Amino acid sequence: MRPAGYPLKSLFQEHPVVSDSKLFELYAREQWYGEAVKPGCYLFDRRLYPDFAFQVVKVYPNFSVVGSETTIKVEQKAETKRVEYDVHFEDVVGQETAKRKVKIVEKFLQDPEKFGRWAPRNILFYGISGTGKTMIARALSAQAKVPMLPVKATSLIGEFVGEGARQIHSLYEKAEHMAPAIIFIDELDAIALDRRYQDLRGDVSEIVNSLLTEMDGIQRRTGVCTIAATNQIEVLDSSVRSRFEEEIEFKLPTLEERLILLQKNAETLPLPMEDVNLPEIARQTEGFSGRDLVEKVLKASLHHAIMDEGDITQRHLLETIPLARKEFRQPPKEMFS
Repeated sequence: MRPAGYPLKSLFQEHPVVSDSKLFELYAREQWYGEAVKPGCYLFDRRLYPDFAFQVVKVYPNFSVVGSETTIKVEQKAETKRVEYDVHFEDVVGQETAKRKVKIVEKFLQDPEKFGRWAPRNILFYGISGTGKTMIARALSAQAKVPMLPVKATSLIGEFVGEGARQIHSLYEKAEHMAPAIIFIDELDAIALDRRYQDLRGDVSEIVNSLLTEMDGIQRRTGVCTIAATNQIEVLDSSVRSRFEEEIEFKLPTLEERLILLQKNAETLPLPMEDVNLPEIARQTEGFSGRDLVEKVLKASLHHAIMDEGDITQRHLLETIPLARKEFRQPPKEMFS
């Protein structure tokens, strides 16, 4: 048999680990005594980990009943490899203020005991989507050489009341076990809207209360830093926003930064460029984020060139700009300077 998990998906639900196979065999025979089993069926734990399922892989004979002499073996799940990010602060174009401010978090993660109660525990990243919030968090994890536990706030909203709150608690317990570590909560506004809207969103209130409890440090978790990101800081609930001791803004790239972004990413394109004027493209893309430049200008141009069975040209690049420009964007200020 092998561990199959819980009927309801939970991002950070604790799973049992079989450390002593003989002891587990005794436990399993006692619990499932008399159960009819065949390949593919499930056996549910009713004691230590209620509702956790084990799937039967092989049975000999092909249909059997668990008895006092039944041999039960559990496949050992391979240990999950730690995710490491191959990105550094110098890989992030612009956002110099953000990079400077997170340096204190890097120092804390490298030596949590040095900071004591003055540790930078809760940091808020805010700004337009695609400006590098997640990339900076990954770079911080890489440079501090500590694990990062990323989660989208939308994934915490479960079908049943209390499910999201349990996931928050499990997330922080896991981070404490791995400490020093970073918890990165993306799309914070999905759960931390102004409380006037929360009665419409399932168990959001319980999730927020659980998050606030962890952020307040009532149960001190040494070496854990929470970084949350949002594109809409103005709609955050004041009680949540007040828990962050530092708010770091991520801004749209300047003309010079747009040119650097275009040049760096253009070097990795699988097709050559023919008579392309990237400074002109940078000038015409005022108001674009770094992600916009990569995904909606360079990638779109590459795809057009592939369809045309030729190299990437200035025409391909110029044609992507009006398609990518959002309706709310104003005419480029640099065109009138």
